[in-house]
Amino acid sequence: MSNDTEDVLQGVGPRLKALRLSRGLTLAELSAETSISVSTLSRLESGQRRPNLELLLPLARAHAVPLDDLVGAPATGDPRIHLKPVHHQGQTILPLSRGGGGVQAFKHLLLGGAKLPEPEPKVHEGYEWIYVLRGTLRVVLGERDFLLKQGEAAEFDTRTPHWFGRPTEGSVEFLTLFGPQGERMHVRAAPAKSSRP
Repeated sequence: MSNDTEDVLQGVGPRLKALRLSRGLTLAELSAETSISVSTLSRLESGQRRPNLELLLPLARAHAVPLDDLVGAPATGDPRIHLKPVHHQGQTILPLSRGGGGVQAFKHLLLGGAKLPEPEPKVHEGYEWIYVLRGTLRVVLGERDFLLKQGEAAEFDTRTPHWFGRPTEGSVEFLTLFGPQGERMHVRAAPAKSSRP
């Protein structure tokens, strides 16, 4: 098998996991939607099971994305990365990273509107970091319910029940970094300049 084909196949698992997590689904919930066992879904996402059409077709239908998006095969001779947004329940999610393990990056847009969403906290394995680019984001995290304004950030263990939404009619734009359990995002500030002459 060619290296290009192998690279494409290796990217399917992380892509499937990113799509599932962007929808806030557990493996059990996705299994109920697709009739694919939890163990098979888990092995697909971790790269221990090779993807095939019999598995990818119901997953593409469940996530409401073209099959090409799951495979992510690059256009021949075109070096550009074609990022394709996912639309789900009034939210547009744009993956900013491709394939591979480790930390995955996403840009989210919650479209404004008069009807405010009701929190539906979810839990899953991993660790997440949020940064608000524009607007105000409501974050429900366990028993806590707080607002993140433009320029503010938060990080948390995703095994804690969590939910993001709009607290007002305005739109919200934010970035998320999602990593495996035990991995942390580190932001390092430049050392303060000395005031001594």
